[in-house]
Amino acid sequence: MSITTEFEGRPGRVPGTVRERLRSFWRGLAAGFGAYLERRSRLAEVERLNAMTDEELARLGVRRDRIVEHVFRDLFYV
Repeated sequence: MSITTEFEGRPGRVPGTVRERLRSFWRGLAAGFGAYLERRSRLAEVERLNAMTDEELARLGVRRDRIVEHVFRDLFYV
């Protein structure tokens, strides 16, 4: 797992003021928390679909072996 943070400013420049550093910290924290919440909701959707019967999945047009692809279809071209 890798974590990437970005801040506005000149490339290669660490924010100088305390205010800039705090702003950068909170932006990074908010971005990480947002990513965590999105992943968590997608995993809940995978679990919900896994709990369905094959007939229920068929009505949705999803095969059991394609549940993960279905849930993450907007992120990957398959």
